[in-house]
Amino acid sequence: MTRLGSLRSQLMRWLLVPLLILVAVDAVSVYYNALEVADIAYDRSLLASTRALAERVAVVNGHVVADVPYVALDSFETDTLGRIYYKVTGVKGEFVSGYDDLPPLPADVKRSEAYPALVRFYQADYHNQPVRIAALYQPVYDDSMRGIALIQVGETMDARRGMTRKILFDTMWRQGVLVVVAALLVWFAVRFVLRPLMQLRSDVESRAPTDLSDFDPDRVHKEMRPLVLAMNGYMERLQTLITGQRRFIADASHQLRTPLTVLKTQAELALREFDRAPDDPRALHELRELVESIAGTTDSTVHLANRLLTLARAEHGAAEGGIAPVSLTGAARQVALELAQHAVAKHIDLSFDSEHDVLIDGSPLLLHELVVNLLDNAIRYTPAHGKIGMRVFEQRIGDDLHAVLEVEDNGPGIPAADRERVFAPFYRAPSAQLANPHGAGLGMSIVRDIASAHRGEIILSDSVNDPGSNQGLVVKVRFPASSRK
Repeated sequence: MTRLGSLRSQLMRWLLVPLLILVAVDAVSVYYNALEVADIAYDRSLLASTRALAERVAVVNGHVVADVPYVALDSFETDTLGRIYYKVTGVKGEFVSGYDDLPPLPADVKRSEAYPALVRFYQADYHNQPVRIAALYQPVYDDSMRGIALIQVGETMDARRGMTRKILFDTMWRQGVLVVVAALLVWFAVRFVLRPLMQLRSDVESRAPTDLSDFDPDRVHKEMRPLVLAMNGYMERLQTLITGQRRFIADASHQLRTPLTVLKTQAELALREFDRAPDDPRALHELRELVESIAGTTDSTVHLANRLLTLARAEHGAAEGGIAPVSLTGAARQVALELAQHAVAKHIDLSFDSEHDVLIDGSPLLLHELVVNLLDNAIRYTPAHGKIGMRVFEQRIGDDLHAVLEVEDNGPGIPAADRERVFAPFYRAPSAQLANPHGAGLGMSIVRDIASAHRGEIILSDSVNDPGSNQGLVVKVRFPASSRK
């Protein structure tokens, strides 16, 4: 993933780089406009010089002559026009006056529409210099002949190019100053606009690790308020998680303290009885009972610790191996086989039914724990010679397809008033306490957290065999069916 750089730098780049590009484009436009302006201005002066020369052309004794005094030639060569060259061609194409090697008028040059005179402008190289030439057709006549003479006047491009460079330089100098001023204004504006964001960063960095209070969204710009509100929402969820962890640790410490204290007491009593056992058969019998109690307490403690670890993993959504299509049918069948021995020991009729393989998206490990807790609770609270049925099927609700795991038993059930409370950690309904005094009160909490992590819901209801009697319980867990087959 590409790491983003400084927001200030990005804003400066996005504001200044386009500005520089626009200045460069404008510089090109100004250059060509300056060329056009210079050509228009100098072409007008060049045409005036050509007309002045044309007025000196006349027909004398049947010949075209050009009366160009040296003073007039000197006036052509000014700082305004640069160096001037001219050529006069007679009505028959004969050379009359000027520079006879001046480049001729190309045939494809069109007449200039900017002036009423029959003038054409073109560019050529003359003596290794670029020149701009005006070619004017001038009618000449006398009593003996009539015709049109061609007067050509060319000038070097130095003056007009100098004018173009001056226009361009003046324009670019002013635009350069504007770019520098704009850059400074943008820099100060970005610093000013980002000041609330920088202050928010300072507030975040200076906060104590335990301070999860909300940030004030009114201290930042409107566009940044959703981010601040999202941060506040995240800290609220984090506070809820931390509070839950603290409560979990406190409850776990309380729940573990009692069996560990009992275990220590039983161990001390067992040591005392062991000292009396060799001489007292009754003490030997009591010692055996104590050891059996220690074994039972140890089993309960191990069971409680395993449930606590499973609950912690479920609360954090720990899905080892990631999310993948999982066969809910296969997970339920596997758990039924694993716990079948416990059901047989209590003479419980355990059945499993599934029409076909039902898939959901989830963690195989957590789903296995969910089914284990459901079926283990059913076996623990179902009396001997009872019945437990487990089913897996698909159910369509509206346009959505769901995968359903259902566990039904004929145990003591859960009163309707307690069905919401049984999902709280360590809470046990009175009927459950009577049926199994040694339970941990974590099974349904684990089931709820794992179901929530898989976008599932839990529904508790009376057994269909004896509805309304609070005898028997149906636990139905409904998941979204996997879209990946």
